[in-house]
Amino acid sequence: MSKNTRQTGSKAAQAAAKVLSNPRSTKSEKSAAASALSQTPKRK
Repeated sequence: MSKNTRQTGSKAAQAAAKVLSNPRSTKSEKSAAASALSQTPKRK
């Protein structure tokens, strides 16, 4: 099985965080945002 090496950029991660914090976001929007955030690089 290959390893996913793609990472989400900082601007996309910020947008995803806004979607997750918005109570009016749909379930599918939150799912996509969570997926994007799971691919962000780890902070040191």
